[in-house]
Parts: sequence; C-alpha cells; structure tokens
Amino acid sequence: MTEILVLYYSRHGATAQLAQYVARGVEQVEDCTARLRTVPAVSAVVEAPGGAVPERGAPYATHEDLRDCDGLALGSPTRFGNMAAPLKYFLDGTGDLWISATLEGRPAAVFTSTGSLHGGQESTLLTMMLPLLHHGMLLLGLPYSEAGLMTTRSGGGPYGASHLAGADSKLPVTDEERKLAIALGRRLAATARALRRDRIQAAQQQQQ
Repeated sequence: MTEILVLYYSRHGATAQLAQYVARGVEQVEDCTARLRTVPAVSAVVEAPGGAVPERGAPYATHEDLRDCDGLALGSPTRFGNMAAPLKYFLDGTGDLWISATLEGRPAAVFTSTGSLHGGQESTLLTMMLPLLHHGMLLLGLPYSEAGLMTTRSGGGPYGASHLAGADSKLPVTDEERKLAIALGRRLAATARALRRDRIQAAQQQQQ
C-alpha cells in the first residue's frame, strides 16, 4: 500500500475537518491509505509540549510516521499569515530526517483554515511549503482543471486546500472546499503511488 501521512494541527477542529476530506481523497486512489496524525500544543511560557496523549482525534505524530510515509499532506490554521507554532515546533525538530535526506523526492501538499476570508490563507500555504522544500520534497498544488477553483467564494486555491472557518470556527466546510480538499488528497496519493512504483522498480534493477 502507498501511505500518505496527513499531518495537521487544529485548535478548534476546522483544520482537523479539512484533514478528514484530504484523507478521503487519498483513499479514493487504488492501493492508497491515509495515516492521520496531529501534534501537541506548545506552552506559551516554555518549550514544553502538551500531554503525551491527545484527548481526542488523531494520535500525535512521530518521526517514524514521516519515515514511513510515501507522501505528506501538511495542515495548519493560520497564525498571522503563517503556520501555527505547534506544527512549526514539530518540523523544527526534524533535522535528523533532513540530514539523512529521508523525505527527499517524496510528494507533499498543504492545507489551511482561517477565521476570515482574507486572513492569510495563501501566505500560510506558501510558508508551510518552505520546510518541505528544504527536505527536498516535491510540492503539489491544485491545477485549474479543478473547476471549483474558478467558482469558489470561500476557500480553495492553486497553492492547496483551504477553509473559511469564521471567527468562531463554526462555519461548515462548503461543497467547493470539500471537493477541492478531496481533489488535493487524490492528486497527492496518485503521485505518491507512481513515484513509489518507480522507486521499487529502480531498486529491483539495482539488485539484478
């Protein structure tokens, strides 16, 4: 099976909901599966994470989750046009994977949610791509062959999936946001499956 890690941080649940749709798209692709993981909150006082086990939702991610994945979907709410601190804190600790080039050549995509329509969706998606580029990952967005990009009045764009959650984070995911998130997961999984097949074939040829 080709496995996609859907790694996200969500404080009020909006980003977690979007992650579920990305995962649904992944699992629409034959022989592909999604592994949902989150990260703990970080203390505002010291560099100490929250409890060892989340109260609800997906388990906390480990470096093994990243080593095992064939592709990565990374999600975060916006924080002043950037990813949330807990997700960045986790990524900042992946230097061992960077040194070993573990993620090099694997596809990745990003998604986000915001409280307001112009609350930094695009800048958040773009800045989330930076550590993935340093890891040597292959970044995927959404092409304009996805009709929803031209009609959406809420979230969704060429840089990745997004959701307008509202100031209280209670706005439901719109039909267009849902379809675009599923499309992103589907595109990521199909690419990861093809690249995994190529890696396996290359390894078999080296053994001959």
